[in-house]
Amino acid sequence: MPLYRPISIAVITDAICNNCVRPDWVIGSDLVRFDWSRIGVEADFSVTCADDLIIRVSFNRPCIVRLLDELALSTEEDGTAEGLVPYNFAYEVEGSRFAVAQSAGWKQCEGAVRHYCFVTASTCLDVLSGAVPAFNLLETD
Repeated sequence: MPLYRPISIAVITDAICNNCVRPDWVIGSDLVRFDWSRIGVEADFSVTCADDLIIRVSFNRPCIVRLLDELALSTEEDGTAEGLVPYNFAYEVEGSRFAVAQSAGWKQCEGAVRHYCFVTASTCLDVLSGAVPAFNLLETD
């Protein structure tokens, strides 16, 4: 059974809440852009109550990535996932089948690989990487 540990992005969520009427900005948010390169990934997430803002999550090392409909999250594992909390979209995950199933050779080359999960109203982005995610709040063009 996987254990989800919420990742605090308080500086970003506080900035969003200054622009929003309610703190549940995650409801209705979604993955709007994904860019994958040899040296990492960038993913942009919409902010429901602020059309001019996005949250960019980036990793600056090689990654293994999986994109799923959010509903698949509940059917991936036997038993109940622990640690999911309302209105949170960023997690570090331990004990998932996704992480265990990946190449031992790749994990050994990359060092201390961790599993991160980003859950929105309609998308689940899983990332395995030796990098720690960087979070930025950006204005859209």
